[in-house]
Amino acid sequence: MVQVISLAALVIFLYMSTVFLVALARKNNGVVDIAWGAGFILVSAVIFLNSGHNRARGWLALALVLTWGGRLALHIHKRNRGKEEDFRYAAWRRAWGKFFVLRSFFQIFMLQGLLMLLVAAPLLLIVGQEQPPLNILDGLGACIWLTGFLFETVGDRQLAAFISNPVNRGKLMTGGLWSVTRHPNYFGEAALWWGVGVIALSAPHGWLGLIGPALITFLLLFVSGVPLLEKKYAGRPDWEEYKRRTPMFVPWFPGK
Repeated sequence: MVQVISLAALVIFLYMSTVFLVALARKNNGVVDIAWGAGFILVSAVIFLNSGHNRARGWLALALVLTWGGRLALHIHKRNRGKEEDFRYAAWRRAWGKFFVLRSFFQIFMLQGLLMLLVAAPLLLIVGQEQPPLNILDGLGACIWLTGFLFETVGDRQLAAFISNPVNRGKLMTGGLWSVTRHPNYFGEAALWWGVGVIALSAPHGWLGLIGPALITFLLLFVSGVPLLEKKYAGRPDWEEYKRRTPMFVPWFPGK
């Protein structure tokens, strides 16, 4: 596995360095968000082809990451097309001043590359090693993945449709999946990675694959996902009411 991890790290470094150069040319660091999902596809495919292990579990993992990563990259591309740089990156651009290029390389692109390597742990265990036959854990993991993928996909579509309607300008999205969790897309993202983690349990040393879903769940809950959005709307009466009756992350029936 040392060789697998080393190759994955090299692929991610070269990939994120290229994305960094594209961002510099376009003067928009938001391209890193589009590159996130595509990066998992690239590193998984390279490791899979290099390993020579063409077991069914490896093909299953590749199919799942291709479906998820391709959809996510396309969704973010469509969402950001023609728009200015995301407010987070624009704020850092102003705050970092003359050190913007250097800090962008390390604090945005290389940091995300490191996170990509860690989150991809279950994928590397699956596609980089000889695998035993499929079993019930693969079915369970696939079901968990599908649940998460549906939450992420449907949640994104519902939100996009809501925002595109001029009648909803200035309003909160509280219908559909957003009525059972305040962050259906983030819940879906975490759930689908837990699904991949469950599939990886059947691989040699598979328990190490749980590092990936545990990390992405931590990031979404406490770092870059939920906290930023919750802070953005904090203090609004409609938000506070919505917050009171709707679960933050794990879906459940809305309160009265």
